[in-house]
Amino acid sequence: MFSPEYFFCKFIVIAGRMKIPGQLLRILGKTFLGLLVLILVYFFAAFILSAIAVNNTQPCEGEIDIYILTNGVHTDIVLPIRMEEMDWSQIVKIENTIGADTSARLVAFGWGDKNFYLNTPTWSNLKFSTAFKAATGLSESALHVTFYKSLKESESCKKISISPDCYRKMSELILRSFKRDSKEEILWIPTDAVYGDNDAFYDSKGSYNIFYTCNTWANDVLKAGRQRACLWTPFDKGIFYHYKAESPRN
Repeated sequence: MFSPEYFFCKFIVIAGRMKIPGQLLRILGKTFLGLLVLILVYFFAAFILSAIAVNNTQPCEGEIDIYILTNGVHTDIVLPIRMEEMDWSQIVKIENTIGADTSARLVAFGWGDKNFYLNTPTWSNLKFSTAFKAATGLSESALHVTFYKSLKESESCKKISISPDCYRKMSELILRSFKRDSKEEILWIPTDAVYGDNDAFYDSKGSYNIFYTCNTWANDVLKAGRQRACLWTPFDKGIFYHYKAESPRN
């Protein structure tokens, strides 16, 4: 990997060849260094605040099994579909998925940038405009809902046992994240940009930005359920750091 210093030196060489006026060159150099400092401060803050745990000493434990699931970048919160405290089958319809598999027992919720979800199937499809809008909060958000029959614990999938009250509090925060129409109905997004046969997208409140990411949202859901979480994190690694010592349970 090339270091920031490499790019700065490269910039100076290219600028010299282009015969950019000295004053403009100094302005561009200061701007580059200023951005570099901001980036370093951002990652430093993320590292420190992700390591600071909340609800670490007395997590809300119980008999309901939920999961945190990551694809290496993005964290989903996975809950049982039907519980006395919340019946998600009445909220996010399985009929809105291609497979419409009624045997599913778990439902995963992930929050993120709507434009990224619907128009960036792979990283190679990422456009600068999409990334810029996502980073600056200029686009809308969406909830990605995925149904599962079961999940198996691994390094990327951690089981957490919570109480009914904590399940209810987590569900309430997720429920408040949905955008609604004038009839208080949540807004399903009909699209071919789904990831498989068992997922769907819904309009959501809020805007994704570098300070409030998909993982920040998931971390807030864990906080609402009085589970171990970061003081603040924009990355999935921060969340899973507080569960890494646990061995998988079958």
